Amino acid sequence: MSDTDQREPSLPSTPGLEARLASVRSAVADAAQAAGRSADDLTLIVVTKYHPASLVAELAALGVTDVGENRHQEAQAKAAELADLGLTWHFVGQLQSKKARQVRRYAHVVQSLDRDSVVDAFAPTSEEPEPPVIDGFVQVNLTDDPGRGGVQPGDVDAMVERIVGTGTIALRGVMAVAPLDEEPRAAFARLRSISERVRLAVPTATDISAGMSGDFAEAIAEGATHLRIGTAITGNRPAAP
Repeated sequence: MSDTDQREPSLPSTPGLEARLASVRSAVADAAQAAGRSADDLTLIVVTKYHPASLVAELAALGVTDVGENRHQEAQAKAAELADLGLTWHFVGQLQSKKARQVRRYAHVVQSLDRDSVVDAFAPTSEEPEPPVIDGFVQVNLTDDPGRGGVQPGDVDAMVERIVGTGTIALRGVMAVAPLDEEPRAAFARLRSISERVRLAVPTATDISAGMSGDFAEAIAEGATHLRIGTAITGNRPAAP
């Protein structure tokens, strides 16, 4: 057998992936510098909705450590297939309470805690009196549309109290998506104010998850610690399966 035959098969290459990732990392560093911050203090979460596990493996090979997923079934399958890569999985989509315990089996962080029923689903039960602790973010609705995901700003304090009361969710901070009809930085400034309020109740809840492909610079300027970036890195999403 030749040396070539003994080599590990290489991952299939997604055109432009490495260049897009490098471009985003450079832009994040520039935005951090402009805000008087260090890029080392920011967590880049690559959202891989609808993309195959092979693309996530490529990202891991390029140094990505944090991956975000919106859909439980898809996330569960990818996390199982790539369990040996040591990735941190963030669930960032709307979560059904009946799926919460299943999500906890593979996700390290749930960023979309926005309803009492979802939070309560992580609490101890008679069947699971000592469940594992998972990191969590309160998702805040920065719009006037009650149909959008997230807790209204005036209800955040009650949600924080409920999360802390479970004993099984380590509150990391707040998360939000900027409204489409508003300048992103103004929205993120409101989120920063809400974050400061949350920290008064839970001093360790210092994180702000904000900023996506089109507005991460504005989020960084307003103190974001976690960026959820998809298409700017992965390219256009495939059609939903």
